[in-house]
Amino acid sequence: MEQRYATSPEQIPGMDTAELRRRYLVPGLFADDEARAVYTHHDRVVLAGVRPVRTTVTLPTFPEIRSEFFFEHREAGIVNVGGAGTITVDGTNYDVGHASCLYVGRGAREVTFSSADASGEQGPARFYLVSAPAHTAYPTTLVEAGTGTVRELGDPLTSNRRTLNQYIHENGVRSCQVVMGVTTLHPGSMWNTMPAHTHDRRMEAYLYFGLPEEARVIHILGRPDETRHMVVADEEAIISPSWSVHSGVGTASYSFVWAMAGENQSFDDMDGFPITEMR
Repeated sequence: MEQRYATSPEQIPGMDTAELRRRYLVPGLFADDEARAVYTHHDRVVLAGVRPVRTTVTLPTFPEIRSEFFFEHREAGIVNVGGAGTITVDGTNYDVGHASCLYVGRGAREVTFSSADASGEQGPARFYLVSAPAHTAYPTTLVEAGTGTVRELGDPLTSNRRTLNQYIHENGVRSCQVVMGVTTLHPGSMWNTMPAHTHDRRMEAYLYFGLPEEARVIHILGRPDETRHMVVADEEAIISPSWSVHSGVGTASYSFVWAMAGENQSFDDMDGFPITEMR
């Protein structure tokens, strides 16, 4: 498991592009028939990717979390950004379609991943997992794509019309810390999360997906008065510390998985910054 140590806003002015990408960009999460993971040290969140192609993949534990099994002291939200697949949790199968979400609670001992048809038109399943420490156990719960709490945000006139699906949150699937959902930009809209904001109570992570191979998202990060940007490709994740804004504009339409963990689960607990105040 790769480790990404926590950073402070004072470090941003001295970072060049390579350092920004080393600290906050997570490429290559999805590799055939293995589970790849990053321990972020921001609110102890783990990001992982699983792409089962020829075989079923079992989620291992990792030395860095010092647990007998991965979910001994943790919970996770898992979104499938690929073709249809199945997640099996302690012998119970959950069919997880594209953009659907499975919450796995603390105490699950054996979790495996498989694809329905890895050679089909949609290709193999690609399971994106975001995990945080948990103090109690909530039941494992599946939410089909489009069946969570749906919010319509933005406006075509400002190029940020988007549909936000809340899956794991205080009024939806229960969890200890993890809050998770999927946002899809409408045709002709390219901006996400604008106006930008921070929430000092929670870190956040984005995984961009559904982006054409030749397209990119320009992701903005840093303190509102000291912003930087990274050029992000399809199925690359971004670590966003609690003090950082997180917003982006694409060269084509796309979706993204957003996930948070930290002090509270209130989606609207954020501090917005008009673009006129950002630098």
